[in-house]
Amino acid sequence: MAANNLTYQFKKADILLKIILINAVIFFVVYLGSFFFQIRAGEFMRWFVLPEDLLSLMTQPWSLITYSFLHFDFWHVFWNMVILYWFGAYVINLFKEKRFLTIYLLGAICGGILYVLAYNFFPVFSSTNSRLLGASAAVRAIMIFIAAYTPHTQVRIFFIKVKLWQIGVFVVLLDMVQLPVSGNAGGLLAHLGGALFGYIYAVQLAKGNDIGRWFEDVINWFASWFQPKQKRPFKKVHRTTQPVRKRSTNSSVKNEHQQKIDAILDKIGKSGYDSLTKEEKDFLFKAGKND
Repeated sequence: MAANNLTYQFKKADILLKIILINAVIFFVVYLGSFFFQIRAGEFMRWFVLPEDLLSLMTQPWSLITYSFLHFDFWHVFWNMVILYWFGAYVINLFKEKRFLTIYLLGAICGGILYVLAYNFFPVFSSTNSRLLGASAAVRAIMIFIAAYTPHTQVRIFFIKVKLWQIGVFVVLLDMVQLPVSGNAGGLLAHLGGALFGYIYAVQLAKGNDIGRWFEDVINWFASWFQPKQKRPFKKVHRTTQPVRKRSTNSSVKNEHQQKIDAILDKIGKSGYDSLTKEEKDFLFKAGKND
């Protein structure tokens, strides 16, 4: 009974909470399994972490995504999930869940690609062996995306208020400053890859170009494989005397609905999320859930 309730709660949760739960569960399963069943975590994880070698990557291409669901220790996964929850909430409030998932996964992929390219084409890394794991690149993509899309939104950190664009600039500069001296150069490169994708996506989306639409189609296609196909019962269709008028009415309602969403998003881009009224925030939240 409890298991059924947990399954139901998981299905009802939004994509942000699902991602956080999946990361947490994978972490505890891997490390508790290694403790109780004497399974070496390293031997298991090497098939899912991202290798720096191109030939190794060709034998396990899935690692471009799976590496972002594995973490080194408790604090690694803890802080990644805290930051994801904080910034991801803004994305979920503004956009549909599939866009959030697109930013997260493509951010992880872009971070992984930059990491692999750097270790194969930059001489400074030629003599090092490395493996990449952690959700940091995906989290950076979410963070920089919302910082670039709603730059003037203010958040409170302890006793001061700062804007999202200021947080984004600080985080990226911090990664770049640490890059030459850090022992985690591969991880920092992945951060920058995810951040770059998040920034480009936000800038293009503000111009009306959804560069992640193709990936949403891939997600839809992949999800369709796991949905049971139901046979629809035969229905007798009667000719209606006013089909055109009904379609025109529905089209008009949809156009007005979309125009209101566009106006709210324009307001956010100019003045930040906090400039919205309670009614506008509620409307946008409901619209995101219905998409």
